Amino acid sequence: MPHRIAVLDREKCMPRKCNHECQRFCPPQLTGHKVIEFDEDGYPVINESLCIGCNICVRKCPFSALTIVNLADELEEGRVHQYGPNSFRLYRLPTMKMGRVTGVIGRNSVGKTTALNILSGQMKPNIGRYDDPPDWKEIFKFFQGTELREYFERLANGDLKASIKPQMIERIRSLWRKSSRELIEEYDDTGRGLAVAEELGLDDALDKDPNELSGGELQRLAITVTAGRDADAYFFDEPSSYNDVYQRLRVARVIRMLADRGATVLVVDHDLTFLDYVADHVHVIYGEPGVYGIVSTVMSATAGVNALLDGYLPGDNVRFRPSPIVFDVYGVEEGEVDTPPIMAYTDIEKSYPGFDLFVEEGEVRQGEVLGVVGANALGKTTFLKILAGVEKPDEGDIYMTTKISYKPQYLTASYDGTAEELLYISLGDSWQEEPALSEIVRPLGVERLLQRRVPELSGGELQRLAITLCLLREAGAYALDEPSAFLDVEERMVVAKAIQRYVRNMGKSAIVIDHDISLVDIVSDKLVVFTGTSGISGRASSPLRKKEGMNIFLKDLGVTYRRDPSTGRPRVNKPGSRLDRYQKGLGEYYYLAPAGDEG
Repeated sequence: MPHRIAVLDREKCMPRKCNHECQRFCPPQLTGHKVIEFDEDGYPVINESLCIGCNICVRKCPFSALTIVNLADELEEGRVHQYGPNSFRLYRLPTMKMGRVTGVIGRNSVGKTTALNILSGQMKPNIGRYDDPPDWKEIFKFFQGTELREYFERLANGDLKASIKPQMIERIRSLWRKSSRELIEEYDDTGRGLAVAEELGLDDALDKDPNELSGGELQRLAITVTAGRDADAYFFDEPSSYNDVYQRLRVARVIRMLADRGATVLVVDHDLTFLDYVADHVHVIYGEPGVYGIVSTVMSATAGVNALLDGYLPGDNVRFRPSPIVFDVYGVEEGEVDTPPIMAYTDIEKSYPGFDLFVEEGEVRQGEVLGVVGANALGKTTFLKILAGVEKPDEGDIYMTTKISYKPQYLTASYDGTAEELLYISLGDSWQEEPALSEIVRPLGVERLLQRRVPELSGGELQRLAITLCLLREAGAYALDEPSAFLDVEERMVVAKAIQRYVRNMGKSAIVIDHDISLVDIVSDKLVVFTGTSGISGRASSPLRKKEGMNIFLKDLGVTYRRDPSTGRPRVNKPGSRLDRYQKGLGEYYYLAPAGDEG
C-alpha cells in the first residue's frame, strides 16, 4: 500500500484570494471525512492518512500550491526528518566513512543541505516526529544496525568535532569586519590555515576584508577557514561555486588532503567533473523538489554520476527520470559546420587601467555554438560584451548579419511583477508558440514559475527565466555568460541540451561562457581559449575545433580527460594514474578512451 505525501507551498498559497477549491472538490471531504481543514492562519492542512491521492485538489488549486505524491510504504521506515505538517521530508542519509570523501548529488530542494545539516550536528533528526521530537536514545535505535549509529553516538557525546563550509558564504561579509588573514588565524586550530590559503591562491586577498573580495575569493576564504579547523568530519556545501576550473582543482586538492589525513569528508556539489575528481563514493538524492528526498544506496563515484545521468538507480531499482542525459561526441572530430558566418571579428584590443585584452580574429557560423573557457579575470565577459555591443573595443571591428541577444553573468530581479507578465512585456505572445514552448519554456521548467513574482525567485529560477528571455528574443545569435550559475546538476544538462538543440534547429548561433566542463562539452561545437595572467592581461585564441581547444585548455590546466564509455561524459583522470600518464605522453589531454578503459 502506498502512503501519501501532501505538501503545501505557503509562499504560493493564497487562501484569502481563492474559494477553497482544494476542500470543496475533495471526494472524501464531500462524503463527510475531514481530509482538508483550515488552520488558525487560514491555510489548508491535509490529513495524509485520509487522502486517497486523487490529485483533484492539486489540479483545482488556482495557485498551484499543492503537491500530492504516492510513495511505497516501506520508505516510511527510513523517514529521517520532516519539517512540519504537509512539509518536506527526507528519507535515509548518506554514509560517512573515515578517510574517504562522500559526494552528494541531486536536484535543488531535494534535501542535500538538510542531510548535511543533520550529519554535521547543526540539526537533530526527528525521524518524522516533528510534533514530538525523539531523544538521542530513540535516534540511536532508529539507526541500529547501520554505520550511522556509531556516528550519531559520537556526535551526541561530543566525541566528534565537525567543521562546516556553508552554502551561503555571503554572510561572512556582514559577520566579519577585519582582514581575511585575521579571520583565518582566528579559527586556525591546526596551524595550516595560511598554507591552505596559499594553495588556494588567496595571497593577494589576505589583507582585504571580506567585503572587498570577489565571489570566488570569498568561497575559497570560507574553504580555508573550514579546512583550518581541527575536526574529525568536514562538510563542504557547494565549494565549486564562483570558482573557475583552475580554482576548482585547487579546492579539490585541499579536500582530498583532509581525507588523506584520516578525516571524514562530505561534499555537496553540482559540478559532475569536480565531484568525479574529489569523491571516493557518491549518494544520489532523488525525489520531488520541495516535497521529499530519498538518499540512494552508496555507489562508486563513477557509478553514482552515471546513474544520475541515466535516471535509473540499480541498487534501489528506481527510475527517477523518464529518459537519460546523453553526451554527444558532436564537435570532437575534425570537421566544419558548413553554413555561412553570421558574425565575424578582426583582432580586437581593449584596455582598462591595469588590464589589457587581446582577441585573435574569428567568426561564428549559423547553427554553431562557440564555447569560451579560461580562468577568471582574463576578459571573457568583456569579450562577450564587445560581441554583444554592450562595450566598444579600442581596436578592431565586429561584423554582424543579425541581432544578438545577451544574458549577463550577474542577474538582478528588477521587475516587480510575475514571470508571466515579464515574458509578455519582453516577448509578446511569441513565448507561447511552438517551438518556443516545447524546446525552451517547458524543458527549462519556466511554466511552473509563471505566477511567481520575479523578486521572489531563487537564484536558479531567475537564471532559467533569464536564459529563456535571452533565447526567445528576436535575434540570430545569443550570448550567454555563465548559464550554469545557481542551477542544479540536472538543470545544467537540460539547459545545455536546450541551447544546443534550439540553435541547431532554428539556424541560430550562440556564444557560451561557463566553468562547468560537462556543460561546455555538451553545448559547444568550437572553443575560444583564454590564457594570460588573471587581472593583468588576457589573450583569446581564434575559434578552435573542440578537440584542439580542449587540448590547449587542459594542458594549461595540467589535467587529462577521458570519455566515459557508458555515457560519453567527460571525466577527469586521477593525477598520476596510468591513463593520465599515457595521455600526457601522447599529448592527448582531451581523449576518446577505448570502450571499457576506466583509467
